[in-house]
Amino acid sequence: MDWTAITVTTTNEAVEAVSNILMEHGASGVQIDDEKDYEQLSKVDWAKKGEIVDVDEIPHVKSGARVTAYFPATIYVPEIVPEIKRQVIGLKAFDLAVGSAEVTTDKVDEANWATEWQKYYHPVQVTRFLTVVPSWEDYQPKAKDERIIKLDPGMAFGTGTHPTTKLSMQALEMVIHGGERMIDVGTGSGVLSITAKQLGAGDIRAYDLDQVAVDSAKKNLDLNPIASDVKVAANNLLNGITGEADIIVANILAEVIIPLIPQAWGLLPVNGYFVTSGIIAEKADQILAAQRQQGFKIRQTLKMGDWYGVIAQKPGDDE
Repeated sequence: MDWTAITVTTTNEAVEAVSNILMEHGASGVQIDDEKDYEQLSKVDWAKKGEIVDVDEIPHVKSGARVTAYFPATIYVPEIVPEIKRQVIGLKAFDLAVGSAEVTTDKVDEANWATEWQKYYHPVQVTRFLTVVPSWEDYQPKAKDERIIKLDPGMAFGTGTHPTTKLSMQALEMVIHGGERMIDVGTGSGVLSITAKQLGAGDIRAYDLDQVAVDSAKKNLDLNPIASDVKVAANNLLNGITGEADIIVANILAEVIIPLIPQAWGLLPVNGYFVTSGIIAEKADQILAAQRQQGFKIRQTLKMGDWYGVIAQKPGDDE
């Protein structure tokens, strides 16, 4: 079966929002070609890993990012392209820089589509303990305490390569000590829920507004038996959710974090942690101020490139 690829030329800042738009229009997966990812690949000592990789030979953008989505023949692409363009331009209303926002299409046969993902993804050691491994890789841990997170990057974004995902994983490593109840808001590929399980978290509930992302997360959870008991469902942020959680994590757009702050406050016990990422530098002060106004104490801010992550905590009466 032939597929149609729709590519949006945009900025690093808008990658996740553009990916969401494409998935909502029925894409079977998104591929992100981001200059920031290639900066990270170029820093890897591939010889030490026993591989010969010339990063410069991998086709990639020199600036900004391209988000490519693949649509089956059952979707009439010419009909949805104008709407995709309109929605991408509309992201400016949320103060997101969208770059040229050029939308192009191309035909791709199924064999090429199936192998495209594998060009761009390799095992990524996010922290000393956490390594994200594409599902097709035969990867062996390099240390006894290394924990492997298996993902199929072709299903959804959130593969451990983007700075916002890395910051979230690093933050979870800092706050999880064992047995914590957690809620994962905007779970995407499910990578943060799997991370939390690998770090020893207890009961986990994961939510995403998009049913495609929910289905993707379930498939990735199946690749990681340790996360088999994670509960995944479609939901709009934490609307209607009850029951306390010791940790609430959200790797989502800064604009979406704002309405989530009071919801998280209501579900966290004293000393519970609110971990957020997906915050571009220009929005960091706004998010920090909103969390402080709610009553959260900012325990730590994490930074990678232009992106921030925040570890906040609900304090007791003595603080």
